[in-house]
Amino acid sequence: MLLRLAFKSLVSRLLTVSLTVFAIALSVALFLGVEKVRTGAKTSFADTISGTDLIVGARSGGVQLLLYSVFRVGNATNNVTWQSYQDIAAHKDVDWIVPLSLGDSHKGFRVLGTTAAFFDRYKYRGGRDVSFAEGQAFDDLFDAVVGADVAAELGYALGDEIVVAHGVASFTEHDDKPFAISGVLQKTGTPVDRTVFVSLEAIEAIHIDWQGGGRSQNTISADEVRQMELTPKAVTAALVGVSSRLKIFGVQRWVNDYPEEPLLAILPGVALSELWSLIGVAETALVGVSVMVVVTALLGMVAMIFSGLNERRREMALLRAIGARPRTIFGLLTLEAALMSLVAVFLGVALLYTGLFVARSYVDAAFGLYLEITWPSAREYLVLAVVVAAGTLVSLIPALRAYFMSLADGMQVRS
Repeated sequence: MLLRLAFKSLVSRLLTVSLTVFAIALSVALFLGVEKVRTGAKTSFADTISGTDLIVGARSGGVQLLLYSVFRVGNATNNVTWQSYQDIAAHKDVDWIVPLSLGDSHKGFRVLGTTAAFFDRYKYRGGRDVSFAEGQAFDDLFDAVVGADVAAELGYALGDEIVVAHGVASFTEHDDKPFAISGVLQKTGTPVDRTVFVSLEAIEAIHIDWQGGGRSQNTISADEVRQMELTPKAVTAALVGVSSRLKIFGVQRWVNDYPEEPLLAILPGVALSELWSLIGVAETALVGVSVMVVVTALLGMVAMIFSGLNERRREMALLRAIGARPRTIFGLLTLEAALMSLVAVFLGVALLYTGLFVARSYVDAAFGLYLEITWPSAREYLVLAVVVAAGTLVSLIPALRAYFMSLADGMQVRS
């Protein structure tokens, strides 16, 4: 009887109740959406590089090595000599190795010297391959492959010529040896999108007539350099794949104890976890903001109930006249708030998953953020239960007011 009465009471105030329920539903959808974005961002960050067992570079900090080798942030303290690189490649437990050579830039984007094997060995998001939107990997000495963001922001297409600048923030360019774009990569949502790729030999070629950070007087043309030996003297870092998971720590220890020069081998997953712990304070801020939105919506519901009490005084008087007790009116208002919260939670979940279904492909393509559609987790179920419970609890304040108002009305009727 009380449930039917609460339902009909809500229907009689359909417009006001609908707006309040919609406001709570939006706040619930926002809260759960922030949670999805938070977990999606964390997963995408952890999957920036996958399928690589070790990253090797000069001895420094693990996070620093990860930053410059994977995220192209900062610079290496030292390089790895070519002889050391070959020794690592020749290790019996190393299955594959891809060199990385950093140092130059192009209009704010980092230039990475590597081999064509990079596009086969670099994996992201649980093993996805890097693929080409147009063209192919570099074949000629002065071919370049650009990431999706580089092509989009600078308007590049296949065959366009680009000039590499010497250093990261330098106005000196290798303009005597321009590159032609041979390929444009698909969007990945990783630092690959903001990188210009050239061959290791090309890095040697553009620096062969440079000394002390400037071009020497004995310049060598692009045609002449093609006839020269372009074996690199050093690389910045290397991605390493081990033949067996059981061998990873053995190879890591061997590299860290390498006697010829001080080297460091890190596990990408461990270094990514350390880096996320440093920048993860942003997720706490996101959760805090979404909690405040939910609280604001619930307070709006309480304000709506409060503002309607005087208008419903006649309704409560009629209920008292037909024999309803003050506690019945108290229970009626509390039940109304619980129903509103429950309907808002279901509507909020529906809005969230509808939005995810419609927008996730665009978000993935535009921002590289993969939002997986899964059933709500135990944590999310707990959040929904808390919202319903909180909506019911905060309604106790106007319900108590209604209780005392009905008591006062009853006393006046008896007098």
